[in-house]
Amino acid sequence: MTKIVQNQEMIEREKFSELAREFHGEFLVYARSLTRDGTTSRDIVQDSFVAAWKNKDKFDITRDFGSWMRGIIRNKWREHLRKNSRSVALDDDLLESVEAEMRDWQSIRMDGGPSVFMRLEQCLSKLPETLSEAVKSFYYDGQSTDDAADELSIGGATLRKRLQRARASLKECMNGQ
Repeated sequence: MTKIVQNQEMIEREKFSELAREFHGEFLVYARSLTRDGTTSRDIVQDSFVAAWKNKDKFDITRDFGSWMRGIIRNKWREHLRKNSRSVALDDDLLESVEAEMRDWQSIRMDGGPSVFMRLEQCLSKLPETLSEAVKSFYYDGQSTDDAADELSIGGATLRKRLQRARASLKECMNGQ
């Protein structure tokens, strides 16, 4: 009897690990959109996976795993805000907007084809160098507008305009593929 229970737990662990690997990148993006900090977002995602594993028996298999985990991530983020009063909370409308964007990204990913991140990299490579450098400095490196502008030897207004153009081009590219 004990062997059966051990085998069942091993299968559950493998399924959970598979889901964790599949969604990990999306959850990092989601957490980063909430926290605006790479280290904090990684910590929150890790804590969320631990909480999800501990509460796996409460997961309703008729629900979407991504939505369930994003809920846990939101709760962990709120815990972080309570513990760290210097962090700034997003209002409910903005939070719902981020959640809607993540659902859209998840549905694109689930429809097959290359992953969203692979497609985004392909689209980014099609941008003019000035736009891709702006995106990498601001979004990938997480620099402030002023720091990114200084690094690129441009003004803040120029950087913001480049980011606006890059986002529009990336959106068009992602929707066209």
